[in-house]
Amino acid sequence: MIVYDKNRLDNEVLVDEADTLYKGGFISKEQKKIIEKELTVLKSQNNILVRIGFFLLGSLLYGSICAAISLFGLSGEHFFFQICCYIFAIVGFAGTEILANQNYHNHGLDDAFALGALLNVGIAIAVTTDGYEMMIALFVAIAALFLFIRYLHVLSMLVFCFSVTAFLFYVMFEFGDVGKAILPFVAMIFAGIFYFITKKTIQKLKENYYYNGLLLANSFCLVLFYFSCNYLVVRELSGELLGTEVKPGKDIPFALFFYLFTFIVPIFYFFQALKTKDRIMLWLSFLAIAFSIYTIRFYYSVLPIEVALTIGGIVLFAIAYFSIKKLKEKESGLTFKPDRINHSDNFLNAEALVVASTFGIKPEMKTDSPMEFGGGGFSGGGSEGNF
Repeated sequence: MIVYDKNRLDNEVLVDEADTLYKGGFISKEQKKIIEKELTVLKSQNNILVRIGFFLLGSLLYGSICAAISLFGLSGEHFFFQICCYIFAIVGFAGTEILANQNYHNHGLDDAFALGALLNVGIAIAVTTDGYEMMIALFVAIAALFLFIRYLHVLSMLVFCFSVTAFLFYVMFEFGDVGKAILPFVAMIFAGIFYFITKKTIQKLKENYYYNGLLLANSFCLVLFYFSCNYLVVRELSGELLGTEVKPGKDIPFALFFYLFTFIVPIFYFFQALKTKDRIMLWLSFLAIAFSIYTIRFYYSVLPIEVALTIGGIVLFAIAYFSIKKLKEKESGLTFKPDRINHSDNFLNAEALVVASTFGIKPEMKTDSPMEFGGGGFSGGGSEGNF
């Protein structure tokens, strides 16, 4: 199903590993260049600014092709308007296929055609179904999943996650006020199930080509799980969807559950991240804790903002200080020491030998010097009274 040559995909992994070893000081710049020269890889762009530039260029190319097609359809205005977005979507898929066959991957040009195809799929379904949101979300999700599976397009996986979530929401809207009332719990259950599915898939993954996309989906589930029953989100959406007005002295139904959920989940994320050494979950736990504090302060201003910020800063400083003091001497597990991959040369020679033996890099030959050194009886002074 994957359109790319798997040997090139494997080489991409090796080149990324070589770049990591080079940044960590395990191999030299010359060895890194030899590795990149020996391995044939895909045409990718790691510089985000350059990739955005190619995306804009690809969007201009995509728009020019669609504009040229539109010139031939001006004669049948109404009929062409009904089918034009389908044609434009086909152009997007075809352009993505052509660029993939030319080994473009995460380059910017392929992003323009892939995302353009998804946009036109959504517009085409909207025109056909008179803006039926549930069908739009469903077809965009299917198209995005196809782009990820065939072209390993990680941004399409992000579109898939949002589209599936939107599809779930619109399905619940079909059940009227009952569906809207239980939507937070349904979203919470959906996020939990989707999280464990992606987690198990990552653990059983034999080929790492889909790893980045699945990791993105897994992280998305953590975010969706937290926001599904966050007190602020639930209370504001209740007002928007159900038109409920919370009067002074009263609260939303199951308010205690949403309060507890808002604070327990970030703490659970934090300790689970420490237990499993999951860096992404750790950062998400910090953001969730910050949003939980904002949630309570949004409705209850216990202290003036300047006093609250000052106290918060003191607490964070104390936590950081004592954490650093406790962890700075630890050599394993949770430690304050820098990553050895980035700041260590303990295994420099070993890694260099592995690379040299793998890619045939010959070590430097030791040449005999015409000058004879040695002699001397005073700690290698090299002098015995003669030349």
